Amino acid sequence: MATKKVGSAGRFGPRYGKKQRDLVRDIEKIQKQRHICPRCSLLYAERLSKGIFICKKCGNKFTGQAYFPRGSVSV
Repeated sequence: MATKKVGSAGRFGPRYGKKQRDLVRDIEKIQKQRHICPRCSLLYAERLSKGIFICKKCGNKFTGQAYFPRGSVSV
């Protein structure tokens, strides 16, 4: 169960240690949020799969890093 303090890493319960759960929580928080599309400059881009993002507004598909589109290049 996710709580405010542990976020999405609450599904692990007491397993794996606090440091690992905190890392997972921070990564998932970044990866699941919307990002800025490089073409239309609006906050509509979402992660499609590892390193691939798509803008829900203009349909632009572009690449970036695994969890967030820093230094992205259009495909």
